Parts: sequence; C-alpha cells; structure tokens
Amino acid sequence: MRTLLTQPFTLDDVSTLRRSVACCAERSGLSGSRLEDFVLAVHESVVNAVEHAGGHGHLRLWTVDGVIHAETTDSGTGIPEEYLDRHHLPSDFAASGRGIFLIRELCDAAEFRTGPRGTTVRLTMRLRPRVRGAGEKIGFTASGRPGAGGSMW
Repeated sequence: MRTLLTQPFTLDDVSTLRRSVACCAERSGLSGSRLEDFVLAVHESVVNAVEHAGGHGHLRLWTVDGVIHAETTDSGTGIPEEYLDRHHLPSDFAASGRGIFLIRELCDAAEFRTGPRGTTVRLTMRLRPRVRGAGEKIGFTASGRPGAGGSMW
C-alpha cells in the first residue's frame, strides 16, 4: 500500500484538495476521462461532507495492487437510506440528490458506510483499465458497470 494523501478538510480546503487529488491520481497512472471521473467523484464526496455533515471531514488517498482508493469520512448524522437506495438520477426539479448518483456512475466501485456517528465513502478506480483476454466473459460489477465478471474488490 502506498499512501498518497491524508488530510482533514473544511470548505476552505475544497479547491486545493481537488487539485491535490488530481495531481496524486495522475502521478499514479490515471489519465484522460478516467482521471477526470475519479477527481469529480472524490470532489463530490468531499463537498457532500462539507454541505451535509458539519462542514468538515477527512480524506485519505492510496494505491494498492494497481488500484487507487479515496476514502472520505465525516462525523455527521448519516445519509438517509432513501438516498443510498436510489440508483437513478433524481428528477429535474429535485433540489439535491445527484452527488451519490454521480459518484456511483463515475468510479469503478463506490461503497457507503453510514450511521448516526458519521459516513465513510470509499471510491475505487483501477489505474489501468483491464484488457479482456480471448474468451473471457463480460460481466457487470456491483455498480452495474461493465467489467470482467466478479468483484472489483
């Protein structure tokens, strides 16, 4: 395991933190749209902590076995179950609820652990997309995205 970044954050840190995540992820091998997707997903998890969980949190970024992970933690009151159960984009008129949807769509895998003492969001992205071998079946990951059948973990 290689730790890339570990940092507490508040609203004042969001822009700088986004640039740091982009730099660390790019140096680790993410590029192009996968880099942009990962940075946006991490940004959404940080902004959600700031906006909905007391204005602060902690971000940890690391790589292991060709995968980059980002973990955002906060000490808020948790994410309502109806937000976590929703796997579609909210209506055009909804005031909120797009962040979790975006996070799930942008990363290879996203895990949410939440409760009355806070939330942990773990985002995962392979540094290099898998190349399927001849005869390997295409499956779907837990997030519903195409993959090589089997777990992303």
